[in-house]
Amino acid sequence: MIKKIKKVFGLGGFNPTDGSTIIVNAEKLERRVALMEDGVLEEYNIEREGEDNIVGSIFKGRVNNIEQGLKAMFVDIGMEKNAFLHFWDAIPEALNNSQMEEVKRDNRPRNKQAKINSKDIPSLYPVGSDIMIQVAKGAIGNKGPRVTTNISLPGRYLVLTPNVDQFGISRKIEDPKERERLRKIMTGLNVPDGMGIIMRTVAMGRRKRHFIRDLAMLLEQWEEVTAIRDEHKAPVQVYQEPGLIEKTARDLLTDEIDQIICDDLETTEKMKNIANKISRRSSNRIHYYPSKREIFVKVGVQKQIEEAFRRQVWLPCGGYLVIDETEALIAVDVNTGRNRGSKDVEKMITETNIEAAEEVARQLRLRNIGGLVVVDFIDMRNRRDQNAVYRTMKERLKKDKAKTQVLQISSIGLMEMTRQRLNESLREVLFEPCNYCEGRGRVKTTMSMSVEIQRKLGAIIAKEDREEEGDLIIVTNPDVLNRFKEEDSKLLMDLERVHNGRLIFRGDPAAHREMFQILDAKTEKVLEDHTS
Repeated sequence: MIKKIKKVFGLGGFNPTDGSTIIVNAEKLERRVALMEDGVLEEYNIEREGEDNIVGSIFKGRVNNIEQGLKAMFVDIGMEKNAFLHFWDAIPEALNNSQMEEVKRDNRPRNKQAKINSKDIPSLYPVGSDIMIQVAKGAIGNKGPRVTTNISLPGRYLVLTPNVDQFGISRKIEDPKERERLRKIMTGLNVPDGMGIIMRTVAMGRRKRHFIRDLAMLLEQWEEVTAIRDEHKAPVQVYQEPGLIEKTARDLLTDEIDQIICDDLETTEKMKNIANKISRRSSNRIHYYPSKREIFVKVGVQKQIEEAFRRQVWLPCGGYLVIDETEALIAVDVNTGRNRGSKDVEKMITETNIEAAEEVARQLRLRNIGGLVVVDFIDMRNRRDQNAVYRTMKERLKKDKAKTQVLQISSIGLMEMTRQRLNESLREVLFEPCNYCEGRGRVKTTMSMSVEIQRKLGAIIAKEDREEEGDLIIVTNPDVLNRFKEEDSKLLMDLERVHNGRLIFRGDPAAHREMFQILDAKTEKVLEDHTS
């Protein structure tokens, strides 16, 4: 029986402003998960009905064609767009030494495989052949999903690598004694020949029984994958990465999380069942909170979400960030804004930049933006101050599950960094290009449109082959019409004198500011059309 939290926030019930709390809002069309740390929104994820996230899913695909120039092949996985497989992603991969440290378990001989390089890939996977791949990066824009043959199955504490017999421990576990303890546990686990495992960061402090249970579940999953693979022809999906709710219970419910609060009873039960398979103690931190008022509004998450996705983000000190997402990179500009409190200018600039570094790291996680990121900090003369900002950024990025790389601040005050991009950003999920400004974020001023229309009128009047002079009708946006009436009326009178005919203006409330038409008043023939 799931206990309901009936008490008011902070009065014996849960208080989202203390510690780490995950808020889950489950609706029919959309599921939302927010991670709060001391009342501040740190992560925000959305899953919508009918929009499956295929990152992590495994497919038995068929090689459609090979592009030697790109050193890549395109694989049919049964979706609208073929998957992109670079030759390098088809080579059996050793452990990523930047993230994991390899562990030698025992003296058993490892499976020796012939070394494969990129030149061997086309002969290993010719056109028409079947291939097992896993989605590493979802479809973004016009690009299909990026895939790899290096398959892994993530569990709660372990990651199973069914095709690579290597063993490793996350480098984020820094305590030497803990690493040694985990090595001993790892050597005692019964991992089938030819397979390997990696201990995740959350493995820290766990007992051997947790790993035995986790490994058994992963091996069972892999048996199901191979069964589907053997029974079906390509293309077919053989493993689907769990949805947002399942991943929240599996990945986010760590020892650092104090509680998970959900506003839907069925979803709460589902998360508890998942957590029970891993740890009953963990499941006790999952609570159902019934409320007539939408839970994100009640705990103050909704307001933070709306503020976080604005182009301009204010800092506590009074400074602010300007964040621009482009196709090639993310540009972040740091400004002092209202921060004028300190007489020591250098100290004020450093404090603003440190707050900016903290907020940039948070915004990257919140918005799920990645690729190349360039941060234009306020210029700092002292190298010590620059290093303080750099260390702040590095420290804050440790919370980010996506892989990041940060460079020192350059001589012109720029910090360059990269963040792993697995899916489209939340901006792409939540918004679509504006039909009005067509993605530019700006429209022409009324003065610009007045100049443009007058120029077109002058060209029409000056045409020598025009049959006869007569009245002209100009259909335009009401804002532009007001500009003509209030500020440019004398210029129009001059045009009328040259034209020897009237200029009749009509306002169309439905007209785009940058669109207009010029018609012959007598025949209503369109002489100039700027409506598309």
